[in-house]
Amino acid sequence: MRHVTFVARNEILHQLKQRETLVWLFVMPVLFFYFIGTVTGGFGDTSGGQRSTLALDAPADAGFLVDHLVERLEAQDFAVVRPTGPDDLARYSRRLIVPTPADGRSFTEAVLDGAAQMLRMESRTEGNAANLEQLRIQRAVYTLLADIAVADDAGEAPVDDGALRVVAETPKTVTLDVTSAGRRVEIPSGFEQTIPGTMVMFTMLILLTGGAIQLVLEREQGLLRRLASTPISRAELVAGKWVGKLLLGLVQIAFAMAAGTVLFDMVWGAALPMVLVVLFCWAAFTASLGLLLGNLAKSAAQMSGIGVITTMVMAALGGCWWPIEVTPAWAQQLAMFLPTGWAMDAMHRLISFGDTASSAVPHLLAISAAALVLGVAGVRTFRYQ
Repeated sequence: MRHVTFVARNEILHQLKQRETLVWLFVMPVLFFYFIGTVTGGFGDTSGGQRSTLALDAPADAGFLVDHLVERLEAQDFAVVRPTGPDDLARYSRRLIVPTPADGRSFTEAVLDGAAQMLRMESRTEGNAANLEQLRIQRAVYTLLADIAVADDAGEAPVDDGALRVVAETPKTVTLDVTSAGRRVEIPSGFEQTIPGTMVMFTMLILLTGGAIQLVLEREQGLLRRLASTPISRAELVAGKWVGKLLLGLVQIAFAMAAGTVLFDMVWGAALPMVLVVLFCWAAFTASLGLLLGNLAKSAAQMSGIGVITTMVMAALGGCWWPIEVTPAWAQQLAMFLPTGWAMDAMHRLISFGDTASSAVPHLLAISAAALVLGVAGVRTFRYQ
């Protein structure tokens, strides 16, 4: 074990001295978390626990109904801002425009007199997120209209600010109590999808490029032949190389989990121990694959191409780039034949869908078996030159 530890320690220390490795280990994952997490948020709720900013453009003399509208928009989880002019308004991606009546009355006067007023929503958001925003704004507008109707029906005097507040503060006759109906079915989106996906992809990318290429370079430069003349046996050398790659993968995973938790409030679910076991086995699989491909590649350039292409194809088809649940049925079935698909499906079950640890056992066994098979193949194909 002393020789294995020696080889593994020098393997990972050499990798961590490379600036390219440091960039891909500690910088690129965070950038991918942010940009891809923001983009894939379109598959579901993009709020990420934060209030959506909505710019409300209304005339200065619009009246008290605008204040009530702001309160109802805030109740729908919007952070409402009042722009100071057209240039300020243009900065916001979500805008709600309150019209100015053509007859000179204020917006409030026109509405209370029964004149139809058309509010205009402008948003750069697309897809399901845009539909959800529109629904929330409609709820704010319609609840305000309902309160106006109730206040008008209840009092003899014209509806004013005080009458609306009385209606708004009156306990509702019918309330809705929302509780969980069981297993969540919503598709993972945003950072919940991106952080596990990027972590799985980058672990493979690092070990199939930096880790495997280093093995090819050592063979080309004759370093492995020199090690053949030392007391280190072939088995110890291969084991040390494998452990060094495993440790590099674990460094990638540990940093990605820490950055995702601290910077993006990632929640890893109640089955965190099983998540860690799955990720450990994933690092072992990529270490075995990197060792095998490093033995088969004939040059560093060839290994670089193989590593990048293999990672990109398996990441895309396995659900690392987007939730595999949004793809056609045949693509979801194909993902279950790929190691990236096993890892991502296990992550989704444990993190997003709240399944028990036992649900990931088949994935764990498949990844472990693949790691063992590729590891044995890596040992058999290892060569000094």
